[in-house]
Formats: sequence, structure tokens, C-alpha cells
Amino acid sequence: MLERSVFKLQKRIYRASKSGDRKRVHRLQTLLLNSKSAKLLAVRRVTQINKGKKTAGVDGVKSLVPTQRIRLAETLKLDEKSTPIRRIWIPKPEKTEKRPLGIPIMADRARQALAKLALEPEFEAKFEPNSYGFRPARSCHDAMEAIFNTIHQKNAYVLDADIKGCFDNIDHSKLLKKLNTFPKLRRVIRRWLKSGIMEGDVFQKTKAGTPQGGVISPLLANIALGGLEYETKKALGEELFVYAKGKQSKIGRKDARNQLSIIRYCDDFVIIHESLELIEKAKEFVQQWLRQMGLELSETKTRIRHTLKSIDGGEIGFKFLGFWVRQYHDKCRKRGYITLIKPSPEHGRFIKFFKYFIYEKRWLNNFARFC
Repeated sequence: MLERSVFKLQKRIYRASKSGDRKRVHRLQTLLLNSKSAKLLAVRRVTQINKGKKTAGVDGVKSLVPTQRIRLAETLKLDEKSTPIRRIWIPKPEKTEKRPLGIPIMADRARQALAKLALEPEFEAKFEPNSYGFRPARSCHDAMEAIFNTIHQKNAYVLDADIKGCFDNIDHSKLLKKLNTFPKLRRVIRRWLKSGIMEGDVFQKTKAGTPQGGVISPLLANIALGGLEYETKKALGEELFVYAKGKQSKIGRKDARNQLSIIRYCDDFVIIHESLELIEKAKEFVQQWLRQMGLELSETKTRIRHTLKSIDGGEIGFKFLGFWVRQYHDKCRKRGYITLIKPSPEHGRFIKFFKYFIYEKRWLNNFARFC
């Protein structure tokens, strides 16, 4: 019942944003922020549904009992007060590096969840179609499907890009300008961004970035990177048209732009095209575009690959979201190659163990049925 009433308001916000009626969007967002259903749902998500529900912030509060949840929902409101986040370091999988994780207190998490309920439908109407990370009803498998649909009928060059410290380096002023929301919500979000970090007993000011671990952080990162696909295609539109015109006599400018594919999963993205020259120009433009948000590409993790052949003795294909994407020569195929997407080597042994476990469990269940 709560989800149904909140979803109805979110649909109205989405439609108003789609039609460009900003006044109506802000009015409906204010209505949702004051809704009792939205407050109850926000508290339920951070205290019962989310994986970090038993992780404490700087105040040590975690695992709320039902009476505490009800009290939190009744007193929940967006104000400009904010508590510093608690920073912990978690190891990255298969690496010696560690990732900084910022954990707000439970009350701030509930406020962020409430703000996310209001902001998400507005920007879902604006986000690009090939953005898949941390969005409702989208997953990494949808991104892999988009990559397969792009390359299974052609071999192409790929810019496998990674943004260096995306969550830690986003420019606050540029982000708030891009957010473009009403003053009260803007002040609240600015306060969250500037709340500071507590690492042990040491307090640090936050000058840039959104803390990984905050409920609203993935949405803010998507907003910061929104427009990357559209702006890149717009900047390279004429060159894409000239290249496509040389290969096909009848092609429109819109179809020529669509031949450059940019598929993004939050701060990881790939740019795919048949021309190496256009891939390099796209890389240059993306670097300039990211500097506007205070970001830059990682030199060690960003590379240009080809789906079918090796470049400068490098590996064939590319790794994206834990999958290895490449093409193999196959004389039995009409095009002379086949496209395969497999788990990357560091994830392969877990996949094999999982398959073995499922097989053994199924065999034991069938054996027990006949005994």
C-alpha cells in the first residue's frame, strides 16, 4: 500500500519532468517529501531492506526495533542539519588496494532515502538510454546485452574507460548546478556533501565528492555524469556523418551518430566504433568534458582495445563489469567470427564452484526422492 501511493506520485513527477514542466515537478516533489507513506517507506528501506542496515554511523546506532522505526518516521523531515559520516576502508576484490566507504548515521540515511524517492523519477526522465548503473529495473546484464547487440554484427575498436576516483572527486558546485532543484532541497543536499568525515577520532572537511555508502550517492553520481553520451555524439556528429557517408551512400546524420555507442554503468563506460581515429577523438573530448566536473580518466585502467585483433601486442577484447568480451575467428560463420561474453578469469573459479554445487545438490535431491 505504501509503495503504491508513493509510486503514483513518482509517476506524476516523471510525466511532469518528461513534459518539461519544472514548476509542477517541484510542487509534486514537495508533496512527496511531506507524504507519510514516503517517510515510512524511506525508513523501512534503510532499516530493514538495505544491506547496510546493521552498519552504524558515528553515533553507533544500528538495528532499530519497531518502536524506534515508527518514531524515526514520525519525526523525519528534511532540515539543514547533518552529521559527519564514518569512514571505513574495505578491500577491493582480487586487489591489494582498499576502497573508502562513508557511512552516514541512520537518521541521515532515512533523509537521503526520502530525497531519493523525490529526485529519482525527475532524472529518470532525463537520463540517457545506455546508462545502466544504479537505476531502477536495470542491471549489469542489461549493459552486457547492449554491448552484445552493438558488436555481434561488426568488429570494432573499444575505449575501455574508467574514471579515477569518481565518487571522491566530483565538484560540488558543478553538481548542485546540474541538479537544478528548488532551494530547500538544494541546501539540504549541499549540507550532506559538506558534512565532513570522521576517521577514528580525526575529523576531515569534504571539499569534493559524494561518499560511497550514502543512499543518495549513486543517484548524484549518475546526475553528474548525465549527458556524457549526448554531448560526445553531438561534438563528433559531423565527423561521424562523414565516416558513415564514405561507407554508405544513403544515411542520415542521426543514424551516423548512433553508430558511436557509449554504454555506461555508473563510473565505468565503454565507447565502441569501427574507426580508431574516431575512438581517439572521443577519448579526447571525454577527458575535456570530465574536467568540467572535476574528474579525469584513469591512465592505468583506460585503454583502447579491439574485439577481434590485438593492438600493439595487447589482449584481444576487453573486460567490463566482471565479464570478458571478445570475438573469435570462425570459418563456419557467415561473417567469419563469433562474439562471446564470458566471466572474466578472476571470477571464473567462483562460477565453476557455483555450477558444481548446483549440480551436486540437484543430484542429491533426485537421489533422495527415489530412496
